[in-house]
Amino acid sequence: MSLTIPLIALASVNLATYCLYWLDKRAAQRNAWRVSERMLLTVAIAGGSLGALAACYVHRHKTRKEPFRTLLLAIVTFHVSLVVATILTDPELLSLLDAWATIS
Repeated sequence: MSLTIPLIALASVNLATYCLYWLDKRAAQRNAWRVSERMLLTVAIAGGSLGALAACYVHRHKTRKEPFRTLLLAIVTFHVSLVVATILTDPELLSLLDAWATIS
């Protein structure tokens, strides 16, 4: 199975999530219509957690807002754990990682 399509999809979701967080930050600065916290967390849990985390810290958006910050960090931790577990339990991915490490 090729990893190209899933990686492109994941990158697209993270880019879209980053943009959504950035738009919400701009709306907050202009007192305009805002994206709900529920929607922001939903797109993060749908695969955009790294984009969400990057946007929060690059744009200093919702970095002190609780429980939002804790929930986002829990989502990121969950996603990273899933990736690590997948790599460690899939022999094909593990051999791909070994081959990539020997190239570097």
